[in-house]
Amino acid sequence: MADDIQHHTLSVLVENKAGVLSRVAGLFARRGFNIYSLAVAPTDDDRFSRITIVVDVTSASLEQVTKQLNKLINVVKISELDPRDSVERELMLVTVRSGPDRRGQIVDLVHIFDGRILDVGHDELTITLEGHPEQLDDLEDLLRVYGIVAIQRTGRVALPKLDTSPTPLRSVS
Repeated sequence: MADDIQHHTLSVLVENKAGVLSRVAGLFARRGFNIYSLAVAPTDDDRFSRITIVVDVTSASLEQVTKQLNKLINVVKISELDPRDSVERELMLVTVRSGPDRRGQIVDLVHIFDGRILDVGHDELTITLEGHPEQLDDLEDLLRVYGIVAIQRTGRVALPKLDTSPTPLRSVS
């Protein structure tokens, strides 16, 4: 990824209460901040939800966005996830035209990307792919020549990469 990153991923831990997502989205709308991607779900502790927000930093500084988010009472913690130090995934469902003469080409393409065929019609296929957002972009671009009938993407979810450095050995006396 280029060093001139225009999007930043924020992981926002919030109280799992009615209206919290609305307040977060409202803050972005009022301040004119552009949300590139938004995903939200409860965490393993049902008192909290995690909102993953990919922010377009050309519309506002990252510092300004985080300051405004911290002012919301239901926000517990905000972490910026650097793409080099995090694992990002997205899910895509796409229905493509696939007459009998081109179906094999599309199936081969889907397998190259480790996607799956979910539904088969007479002249269409519904495909799913889970992966890094750039991988989904690449498959989407390649499928356009066949004719995309419908497409839905979930938005990015991300977590920090795990520490893989070796644990120092302790001496036993």
